Formats: sequence, structure tokens, C-alpha cells
Amino acid sequence: MTATAAPATASAPPPVPRLARRPVGVVAGLVAAAHLAVAWIPGWWFDEALMLAIGRHHLDWGSVDQPPVAPLLAAATDLLAPGNVLVLRLPAIAATTAGVVLAALIARELGGDARAQTLTAVAQATGIWTAISGHWLTPYTLEPVTWLALGWLLVRWWRVREDRLLLALGVVVGVGAQTKFQVLLLAAVLLLAVAALGPRELLRRPHLWTGAGLAAAIAAPTLVWQALHGWPQLRMGPVVASEAGALYGGRLGVAVGLLGSAGVLGLPLVLHGLLRLLRDARLRDLRYLGVTAIVLYAVFVVTVGRPYYLVGLYGVLGAVGAVGLQHRREAGHGRRRRAAWPAGVLAAAAAVPFLALSVPVAAPTVGAEVAAATTQAYEALPPAQRAHTGVMAGSYIYAAFLDVHAAAGTLPPAVSSNRSYGWFPPPSDDVHAVLYVGADADELRPWFADVRPVGHVGDAGDPGARLWLATGRLVSWESFWPSLRHLDVG
Repeated sequence: MTATAAPATASAPPPVPRLARRPVGVVAGLVAAAHLAVAWIPGWWFDEALMLAIGRHHLDWGSVDQPPVAPLLAAATDLLAPGNVLVLRLPAIAATTAGVVLAALIARELGGDARAQTLTAVAQATGIWTAISGHWLTPYTLEPVTWLALGWLLVRWWRVREDRLLLALGVVVGVGAQTKFQVLLLAAVLLLAVAALGPRELLRRPHLWTGAGLAAAIAAPTLVWQALHGWPQLRMGPVVASEAGALYGGRLGVAVGLLGSAGVLGLPLVLHGLLRLLRDARLRDLRYLGVTAIVLYAVFVVTVGRPYYLVGLYGVLGAVGAVGLQHRREAGHGRRRRAAWPAGVLAAAAAVPFLALSVPVAAPTVGAEVAAATTQAYEALPPAQRAHTGVMAGSYIYAAFLDVHAAAGTLPPAVSSNRSYGWFPPPSDDVHAVLYVGADADELRPWFADVRPVGHVGDAGDPGARLWLATGRLVSWESFWPSLRHLDVG
């Protein structure tokens, strides 16, 4: 019988089963192949378009609602293969695949045999949100692998008590903070849970606080950017909550989505793992992981966050659940060996439609239509006027689409008062007119002598993407641009 790995003694850490290289490798390979199979299809998810637009035109240590890692990767891939959607998505696919391996490694650290490791890998691979977004280059696709790496380091430290792991922990938190800010909340809740439940020995390790210093040093540039720009990220919470009703069905939808996103196989493993962390005496020193998950779930429901905010913890909890099933099997309470395969097949089959759904979702024709219509209207302007006319969008989504869909050299970089674009520099004062894309151009009327409609986007005349021409700017851009900035998309 294989017991759950126990904390190390002063002499030697407890052994772990061999890594299930072949089955875990097959699962990871299938995940990579599945996402590669759809990643080459032209079209950007609008958040990918934003990452690429920031990477091309506004790369900095931060922006309003995300740190710089995703835009930096977008810029690097675009430099290697300009406009190539498959190359752009390779870092996301690599992160998703690495998450599958890390989840299996967590199961191994807990004493999981080849079956438990493989079951954990399949659960991680077939999560609903993972299937949908696992190939999109966005902060929320890159974030789970940092949470899983953090979980693996914590579980491994619990087993071997090797304090150098705590330095690596700090590096992971710092890189995670440069990817998406939620990791700072995760780290804070973890520390509080350890202080309340133990192992308090962890808090007495100097390497932990040295690691915290490393995390702070790595995260400092993007935090300084936020401070210099008035901490716009802190204002995103109410904006996210206001969007939840239309996107997810409000607080109830978020509460259900935070669980359902784990997938057909992942959800029962996550719930079983959570129960084991709270009740199994052998896991007493890991109980803080379960409490952290519960606290974060409550926070994200109360604040009406996004349904994918807990994706990075599914692999940790699922690994605990898979090893728990292994113990039941070894004690004679489990089913035959063949019983696990139908669950894996069912989970994979359930994930396939969500993988397929990502294709039409990420390739909206409106992006190309907006760019084509705006380019046509811009080129129709007299050359003398066109030289002093900028392009602006009411939504950051349209602005990003303009920046990535328009052919090189046909349009100037887009501006917008919305989200990240609102905190980018405004046009220079030699821009006297604006070709504007949006449902209306009311935000410009106080600042321009004339604002009139000049067309619409698409044959159906999408009311959210009409074209306007604002001429006769009355005051300098710097004088009124800060008053236009806003975070709501609507």
C-alpha cells in the first residue's frame, strides 16, 4: 500500500512514486496537439488583440488592467512572425501544457502512483475554461501555470523541507504578479491561512521572507507603474462586477462557474480533494491549501469576479482528490482498474465542444469589418486632411481590432479613452480631426467644432460600430484627455 507522503524527517524525505512519464506525457502531448489544431485558424480573441496592440505600440511596465508579461510575449512572437496567429499562441499552449504536467507532479509529491498522476493530468487537461482559452495569449491563460508551480513548490517543501524551494516560491510569485495581479491575493491568503492553521514552522524560515523580498523586487516595476498612474487596477473590481450580469448571469452564475469550470472529471476530484484537506489528519499541514481555496471562492463570489479566477487551484485540489481515490482503491474500496478510463474519456469528450467553441468566438468578423470600413473611410479623406486626422474608438476592443486587423501603414495607431487605451498617451496636437468608431461620438462633442456620422461598419450596420468624423479641435488633447478616461466598456 502506498501512503500519502508525509513531511520529511531530519534524516531523509519520504520517497515518492516514479513519475508516470509515458501516460502523463501522452496527456500533455494530446493537449498541446488539440490546441495547436485550432490555434492556427485566423482571428484573434479580443483580449489577444489587446495584448498584441499593447506589445506593438505601447509596451511598458504595466497597463490599466494587466501587467506586462502577456504583451511582452505578444511583441516577441510578433517580431519573430508578424501577424502569425499560431506563433502568437505558442506561449499560451506551452503554459497550458506545462500546467498539465505540474498537476501530475503535485499528485506525485503527495504519493500518487501512475494512475493518480494520470487522472490528475486528464482532469487538468479537460477543464472547461482550459479547453476554451488554453491557446489564447492572454494573462488569464498564462496565470494558471504560475499558481500550479506555486502549489507544487509548497507541496514539495511540505514533503522534503528543502528551504531553497522557498526562494523559488518568491520568484514564481514575482513572475506571477508580472502576469496577473490575482497571485498577490493568493499569496496573502496563503500566508494568513498558514498563520492560522500551520505549519507555522514555514513562517519561521528565513528563506520564505527572502523569497518574499525576491517577489517584491520582481513585481516592483509593474506596481510602480500602477502607483504612478493612480492605481487604475484597483478600480477594475466594480467594473468586473458590473459586467457579470450580462456575461455570466451575475453572482449566482459566477458561483456556479467557479466550480463548473473545473470540468466533468475535475469538479469531483476538486471537491474530494478539498474534503480530504479539511478532514484527513495525514494532510493536516496542507490544510491551509483547502482553506485558501474556500476563502478565495468566497471572495470571488462576493465581489462577483470572473468564473475562471480559481483555475490555477484546480490542479492542486484535484491532485489531492486523485491520491485520495488511490488510497480508497488500495484499501479495497475502489473499483477495478478499468473504471477510471470511462471517466477520462467522458471528460475529454465533454471538453471537445468547448475547444471547438473557442474557434468562432476568437475569430469574430467584426474585427476585420471594423478595420476595413475604417480604412476605407480614412483613405477617402483628402490627403491634406488625412495627414492631420487620427483614428479613435469608443471601446478598447474596437481600438485593438483596428491596431491588429488594419494592414500595416494604412492607419495610424488607434486611440481610445477606454480601459488600457485611456492611459496611453493621447494624440499629438498636430492631430486636428478624428475618425471615430463607436455607437456615438458624444464624448468628443465638447472638444470639437463639428462631429458628424460618415458611415457604418458591415452590411448590417452594426449600431455599436458606426463611423464619425470629428473636426475642428477646440483645445489641446492634453487638456481634456484625462477627463475622457473610463474603464467601463459599455
